[in-house]
Formats: sequence, structure tokens, C-alpha cells
Amino acid sequence: MKIDSSEIGFDLDGVIADTAAAFIRLACEEYDYCSFSLEDITSFQVEDCLSIPAGVVETIFEDILRDSLGTGLQPMEGAVRVISEMAGAAPVTIITARSLHQPVQDWLEHFFPAAVCANIRLVAMGHHDDKARYVVDHKLRYFVDDRVETCLQLADVAITPFVFSQPWNQVRHGLQSVESWQEIRNMLAL
Repeated sequence: MKIDSSEIGFDLDGVIADTAAAFIRLACEEYDYCSFSLEDITSFQVEDCLSIPAGVVETIFEDILRDSLGTGLQPMEGAVRVISEMAGAAPVTIITARSLHQPVQDWLEHFFPAAVCANIRLVAMGHHDDKARYVVDHKLRYFVDDRVETCLQLADVAITPFVFSQPWNQVRHGLQSVESWQEIRNMLAL
């Protein structure tokens, strides 16, 4: 079965944007915490699995959220190509737990052509635990997120979630996972 691109939505951080890579680079360059890798981030709550003070973790993520371009946040491999292709067929919905809309909009406009951005519906909703309401409001049937708890909440309201595989979501969850944007592309009826 192929998914209609108008019926699937996406989280931003950890799915479209390689936020973990930006975090790792900034932790090393700005705070001299250089002795960990992506595989060491085994919890969505980074401070629970790394020996970095919670205040430093919070500051790094705040910097990324407030100035995604200035902190060098990059797209995940394949994300720009697949979303651009999707936007040619139907609006693409991005629902992020970020509270600030403009830094995300600026980031999207930097990495995506104007015609693609014109066909992206961006929702910056401000917290992780209410995403299901926004997914339902946008009449989506499928959603890709890297946070297992969000995916479980979506499944509870009959949305089919796909967990975008990251080291922090490898716990047993019984949900479908996707490994890459190429795998997402293969699921779509484009």
C-alpha cells in the first residue's frame, strides 16, 4: 500500500532537521564536551544519558531553537529532495513541538526552494504532548516522529505513526519504524 503524500505529516527536529548533529558539534565547539557520539544519545532527555550538565544541554537546544541557521543546523540526508517532490503533489505538513515559528520558517526558506516553501504548512505548537490534536486537525492519517511517546499518543487516536529511527528511540515500542528519507519516499504514492 502506498501513502498519499497529502495524508502524512512530519516532525522537524530529528526527522527533517539533523538536530542531534548540531547538538554534538555545539557541545564540543562551544562547551568542550567532545567525548560522545550520536550513538551515546540513548534517551530523548539528553541529560539522562550524557555527562553534560542539564543547564548546558538546555542552553545548546535553546540556541538551536532560536537561531537554527546561525547554529548550523542541517537537513537530514534526503529530506530536502523528498519533501520537495512531495510539495509538487500536495501541501506538506510539518508539526513541531518548537514554540517559535520564525526560526523554523527562516530555516526552511534557506534549504528549500520558494515554490516548495509555499506548499509547506508549518505548525509550531510549543510542546511535545499535544501533537496528536494538531495531527488530527490537519486531517493527517500518518505521521513521522522521532519521539516514541508522541508516536504512542498518535496511535491512541488512530493515526498511524512511524518512528524515525534514532539512537534514543530504540526501546521496544511495537511501532513501525523508518530508517531514512529514502524509505519514506518508497512508502509514498508519488
